[in-house]
Amino acid sequence: MSSRSRGLGLWLPLLGLPVALALVFAAAVHWWLDRPLPLAGGAVELSIEVGATPRDIAQAWVDAGVQTSPRLLYEWFRWSGQARRIRAGSYEIDAGTSPRQLLDKMVQGLETLEQVRFIEGWTLRQLRAALARAPHLKPVTADWTEAQLMAALGVPGQPGEGRFFPDTYVYSRKVSDLTVLKRAHRAMQQRLDTAWAERAADTPLRSADEALILASIVEKETGLEADRGKVASVFVNRLRIGMPLQTDPTVIYGLGEAFDGNLRRRDLQTDTPYNTYTRGGLPPTPIALPGLASLRAAVRPEAGRALYFVARGDGSSVFSNNLADHNRAVNQYQRGR
Repeated sequence: MSSRSRGLGLWLPLLGLPVALALVFAAAVHWWLDRPLPLAGGAVELSIEVGATPRDIAQAWVDAGVQTSPRLLYEWFRWSGQARRIRAGSYEIDAGTSPRQLLDKMVQGLETLEQVRFIEGWTLRQLRAALARAPHLKPVTADWTEAQLMAALGVPGQPGEGRFFPDTYVYSRKVSDLTVLKRAHRAMQQRLDTAWAERAADTPLRSADEALILASIVEKETGLEADRGKVASVFVNRLRIGMPLQTDPTVIYGLGEAFDGNLRRRDLQTDTPYNTYTRGGLPPTPIALPGLASLRAAVRPEAGRALYFVARGDGSSVFSNNLADHNRAVNQYQRGR
C-alpha cells in the first residue's frame, strides 16, 4: 500500500466527527426548543411595544422573569426566520411554556386580553368608575373633566351622558382608557344613526339626540324587554299632546348626589332642568346609557293610546289610556287597595 493510501485511511474515521457534532447540537437545540422555560414565578407578563427589536424582546423576557440566556432566545428568534413577524402587544406565559410556544404566541399575536363591561342604565359617573377599576388599563382620562373627555373624542361641547354604548369591551393590557371610550362612543353613534334612520314617519322626535334622550328614559323606566315599546309609546303620546312626561328617573338624575334613595313629594316639586313634572318636553340630555332595545323602542314605539303606566312590582307595568284607569291601577299595585 502506498503512503498516500495509508494517509487517507487515517483520515476517514475523522470525517464523521463534524457530522456527529452537528447531530448532537441539533438534538440539543430541539430538546431546548420544546423544554419548558424556567420562570421566576408562576407566570411572566410582558408588554411588547411597537418597534421593539428581536434582541430587545429576548432581553425583556429575561428581565421579566424568564430564566434563560437572552442570547439563546434571540438566536432562536433569528434562526426561526420569524423574528420580524413578532407582534406588539401584551403577553403572558406560565409554567410549561417552551421557547417554541413562546415565539408562536408572539407571532400569532395571542395576547393576554382584559375586558370591561358597561351596563345598560349606567350613568357616565358609573361608567368612569368601572374604567378606573378595570385591570391593566392606563388611566389617561381619570382626572379629565367631562368637557375635556368629549373634546378628546372629537365632539367638543357634546354632553357625555348616554353617549357610550353599553357592552363588553375587550382590550390589550396597557392600552389607555381613552381607547376603550373611543370604541364605546363610536359604537353608540353607529347604533343611534341606524335607529334614527329607521324611525317611524310620525315620530314627534326632532333629532337623533332627542331619540337618545328618550331611549335613556325608557331604559331607566323598565328592565322588561316586552314593556319597552309600550313605555316608549306612553312618552311619545305625551310629547304629541304637550303633556309633561312626569317620569321619576329624570327627577332623580336632576337631584344628583343629593338623592338618598327615597323620592319625596318635595323632590317632584323642586324645579331642575331634569324635572319632567315641572317642565315640559324632554330633559336637556340623556340620563343614562340606553341599550339597543331602548333605542329601537324610542324611534319605533309600540302602537297604542296609553298615557299612563304603573309598575306591578314584578318588573312589569300596567298601561292605561285614561287617568281613572290609571288611578285604579295605582291603588291596586302601589297602595294595595
